[in-house]
Amino acid sequence: MQNRSHAGLRVAGVSAFRGERLVLRDLSFEVPDGGALLLLGANGSGKSTLLRVLAGLKRPDAGQVVWRGQDLREPGAPAAYLGHLDAVKPGLTATENLALAARIGRGDAAAALAALDLSALADLPARLLSAGQKRRLALARLLVSQAGLWLLDEPTLGLDAASVARLGALMAAHRAVGGVVVAATHLPLPLGDAADLRL
Repeated sequence: MQNRSHAGLRVAGVSAFRGERLVLRDLSFEVPDGGALLLLGANGSGKSTLLRVLAGLKRPDAGQVVWRGQDLREPGAPAAYLGHLDAVKPGLTATENLALAARIGRGDAAAALAALDLSALADLPARLLSAGQKRRLALARLLVSQAGLWLLDEPTLGLDAASVARLGALMAAHRAVGGVVVAATHLPLPLGDAADLRL
């Protein structure tokens, strides 16, 4: 059995300001390998701030975030972040949008597009994609990144029921091989036995 001190995600005593306001205060929790955590709470409660801290996009003002024994402030920590914005470049095709993430993560862009039902749109400029298709393209980056830690901020924005079900299957497969999912949401997510953290 894996040593729990090096397994999954550990957050210890994290506090963080957004502007002048303290939105996270002395927050501690663990998510084991294969686990999932839903971040719940009203708008402005700190869900997005916490995800940005976990992604290394914002330094905590206090405390520590450790992923499988590695401090997430160190470079090279394997986390994939999906924010509210899809970060899709409109002038590039769907395949070209995945190219950089595929090079970094060594994932298979064609397989990721197929998993999100985007193969038929692979050579289409992203500006021609619908909002839901752009969101699915953003989700495809998670697959090609091959990151063990998925950080998702309202991942179902713009998705239809079939795409939400597809996302549920992808998250289940990710967890089955020891991956971890942390997601902020106002809507139910197909995450099975996920733990809840209300902020």
